[in-house]
Amino acid sequence: MNTRPILWAPLVALLLVRTTMAAEMVAIAGDDINMRSGPGTGHEIVWKLDAGFPLEVVGTKGEWLQVRDFEGSSGWIHKKTTQKNAFAIVKVNKGRDEQINVRKEPNLTAADIVAKAGYGVVFKVLEKKDGWVRVEHGRDVTGWVDGRLLWGL
Repeated sequence: MNTRPILWAPLVALLLVRTTMAAEMVAIAGDDINMRSGPGTGHEIVWKLDAGFPLEVVGTKGEWLQVRDFEGSSGWIHKKTTQKNAFAIVKVNKGRDEQINVRKEPNLTAADIVAKAGYGVVFKVLEKKDGWVRVEHGRDVTGWVDGRLLWGL
């Protein structure tokens, strides 16, 4: 009797569940927050991040989170410097002058454009609806963006 497939079945099931689960996302809670090369203040500062910058949590060690940004850069930040509020960042048009449209309503062609945003602009996420994301940038800009153009959702 061959029992190997039975032994592997729980592992395969666990991997399938893990890949379908949403990634844990956090955002930076203040300005000028240090992202370090390792979990602790003795490690080199690799980036300085500002409020709202979204990050995917890929690991933990004590009170430190190992994180990755929308460009694939990774490092460590202290858990106390993060928040769970949803933020997203424009992931398209890197190195190009093109900008995405922020629209009054979630409609690709019929809704008025209320603002434009370039690569790397961070938005606070207010709502999601049918692939669209209602976003806010500062006090003056609120509108809808096609979710395919954003990272961090």
